[in-house]
Amino acid sequence: MKPLEPAPFPRPAGVREAAAIQRALRDRVILEGELSVVRYLAALDASHPTRFSKVQGASVAAAVLWDRQEGRVLEVATASVPEAELFPYIPGFLSFREAPSYLAALGRLSRRPEMLLVDGMGIAHPRAFGIASHLGVHLDLPSVGVGKTLLYGRPEAELPRAAGSAVRLLGREGPVGWLLRSREGVQPLVVSPGHRVSLEGALEFVRSLLGKTRLPEPLRQAHVHAGEARRTLGG
Repeated sequence: MKPLEPAPFPRPAGVREAAAIQRALRDRVILEGELSVVRYLAALDASHPTRFSKVQGASVAAAVLWDRQEGRVLEVATASVPEAELFPYIPGFLSFREAPSYLAALGRLSRRPEMLLVDGMGIAHPRAFGIASHLGVHLDLPSVGVGKTLLYGRPEAELPRAAGSAVRLLGREGPVGWLLRSREGVQPLVVSPGHRVSLEGALEFVRSLLGKTRLPEPLRQAHVHAGEARRTLGG
């Protein structure tokens, strides 16, 4: 299978234009699709400089190509984008900051993934168009967002402490995702469909990837490799 050749990502002049882009594209999101047959996925995470970093000028993204059938990493690609080229960090507009480096990393993988697993939100977002949705629509690939903290929505009920427990997240117009307890007693993850997957399908897909840590294993690997690449730059 040929590698991805991503089109350039939009660079808005400011927050108002960024919000307009999100609103214009969110109607393209498809909340249907079957992921059970997916074998090759790309897990995406990014590492940013801290105030203690030796190199303040770049954000580093990692794309991990994961073989779901064999449960292992096949390939890792990383890419960095200088700070001067990045959209500012503003909650709710993460895609404009991180997507360019994700697309660069994805373009370095030797094969096209069948879907994207993204550190961030899908439709569990104030404008129903988080980074997982934006990347999914941009690349026309199924996508699922997995967030570490809640950005938008309220849990339908109290989440049990048992591993694998989940409750729906409700937005203004209905369900937008799930709180998922990936390990007993740990803080829950936020799982939301990004594009070309149903609400239930997103949850079951992430459950199928859980291992011995809080994060789904492909995302944990992406987190590790992004951090290693960041440290190589001196961050």
